[in-house]
Amino acid sequence: MSGPDADLGTRSDTSRAVAFSDAIFAIIITLLVLDLRVPDVPPGRLLPGLLEQWPSYAAYLASYLYVAVVWLNHKAAFNRIQQVDRGLHWMNLLVLFSTALLPFPTAVVSDALQEHNNADQRVAVAFYALIGALLCATWLAFYHYLAKNPDLLKDQARGGFFPVERVRALVGVVLYVLAGLIGYLVAPLIGLVIFVLLPIFYAITSAGLYQSPVTRRITHSPPPRP
Repeated sequence: MSGPDADLGTRSDTSRAVAFSDAIFAIIITLLVLDLRVPDVPPGRLLPGLLEQWPSYAAYLASYLYVAVVWLNHKAAFNRIQQVDRGLHWMNLLVLFSTALLPFPTAVVSDALQEHNNADQRVAVAFYALIGALLCATWLAFYHYLAKNPDLLKDQARGGFFPVERVRALVGVVLYVLAGLIGYLVAPLIGLVIFVLLPIFYAITSAGLYQSPVTRRITHSPPPRP
């Protein structure tokens, strides 16, 4: 028998979920810097040693920006959420789980680039692509859950926002898989270029693909006349 207290203990406002998520993002960004180390070089070789570590600096910058973009997307999503239930908590934990993995493939790619071994670079790029695809897949599950549970959203956010965001996440899954295949089978550099471009796409659309002019025209265009 259900009553007015049926959801008691299973739903809450977003404050704790947002605070917990922000703490996780802060820890992830902090962990990224641990891959930057003082080079082990003889006296007088500090400058060349620092310069030789450029893949570590590039990997740190790329992953820092990627985590920042994930945080912006997370913030944009939770700005439209009114309540969190048990299922949404799990979806959010999946997003945080995949985001927390980023420092590991970042370090793998950095080390592979510094060792100049083509076979290892191919594997490192494929591994990074796997984690990137997983991250986008967890966002896809997150958006799908909200699309199917509009009662969790603020009134003004109900409608087409989260259904369209599923497309945005699916694009990431497809492109990361493609980058991994190209990087492994053809050239690691091509995969790395796609890795750089994808966070830029998600940064530009961090307020939501639904907010872009093209999507607005598609989703708000009147039905064709018979």
